[in-house]
Amino acid sequence: MLDNDAHGASAVKQVLDSEGWRVRIVPEAKMLLAELKSADWSLVVANAAAIDLESPAFFTLKEIATVPQEAGGRIRALFIIPETAERQFTAQIESARLPYVVRPYHLHDFLEKVSDLLVEIKVIEAPIRLVRREFGALRKKKKQAARANSMFASRETFSYTEEEIAEYEREEAEASKTKRKTRINLGDPYS
Repeated sequence: MLDNDAHGASAVKQVLDSEGWRVRIVPEAKMLLAELKSADWSLVVANAAAIDLESPAFFTLKEIATVPQEAGGRIRALFIIPETAERQFTAQIESARLPYVVRPYHLHDFLEKVSDLLVEIKVIEAPIRLVRREFGALRKKKKQAARANSMFASRETFSYTEEEIAEYEREEAEASKTKRKTRINLGDPYS
């Protein structure tokens, strides 16, 4: 991961670490090229502001990330574009047909892009997390559990009998008679 924003990089690292991925953060493009030489990576996440879009690092990333999986492509790139520089970088990255997210981004959107890229090169078989939708029996099971696990009973499953309603009303009437009335005049101790 190439990012000159330490806080943003550590947040992404923590998320991807929690998914079981090994993440290495490099603060500059020269170090990124050295890391790419090892060819031990499946995905490069690069901050567009930390890499010059006319630099050898960008062209290298562009070349290796656009090789189809069938032709031996093993690495994908995802660019993070800072919101303040969106106009500056978006057109060039889109013209290169490279994936990107605009920071600040929603975590699910980011994970979905990462997941799609890793599935595309067959590094993983299924998406990292089912963040957009859940399929089949799992979804049905969760819906049924949500219906059954409710704080309040539904109207269809619970109803009072006439005797229970009459008893409840009688108890409420007795309670209201014995309940001390609120004082209107706080200066008068007998009111």
